Amino acid sequence: MNKISNYFKESYHELVEKVSWPTWLQLQQSTVIVLIATLIITALIWLMDFGSNQVLKLIYSLFK
Repeated sequence: MNKISNYFKESYHELVEKVSWPTWLQLQQSTVIVLIATLIITALIWLMDFGSNQVLKLIYSLFK
């Protein structure tokens, strides 16, 4: 039981004194970067899905 309480004490100490937390501005900038990257990746995946769907429709229409 002593090991568990020691673990939590050390974890709290590390989070409070050793971790460097980002500033509010850094956090906002990182969030904007992640959102933009997510939108770009989503658009690329949508384009690939749309393109492959059109190619498959063309292939299927040839064999009707």
